[in-house]
Amino acid sequence: MTDRDGADRSSDPSDDEVVRTAAEAAEGVVFSHYRQSAVTDLDVTVTFEDGVLDVDVYLNAPDDEVDPEAVAEEAVAAAGDAVDDLFDA
Repeated sequence: MTDRDGADRSSDPSDDEVVRTAAEAAEGVVFSHYRQSAVTDLDVTVTFEDGVLDVDVYLNAPDDEVDPEAVAEEAVAAAGDAVDDLFDA
């Protein structure tokens, strides 16, 4: 199988590795901003099907210092960047 650039895709990471990498990156961003005990609820949903990555982060945490919505958006972006890095490696 080849990608649109004609490169060999046999060395691409597995779907499970992509999902795990994205989820870990998203959680890492959240917990770089909050102590785990401060997070009331965190749901990171990652799917990777037919080459399409979908990341959804729901975060319920105190907004005393950091806006939880901004952190969730940063987590989604970090997940995408981590997967890009995975494919570039």
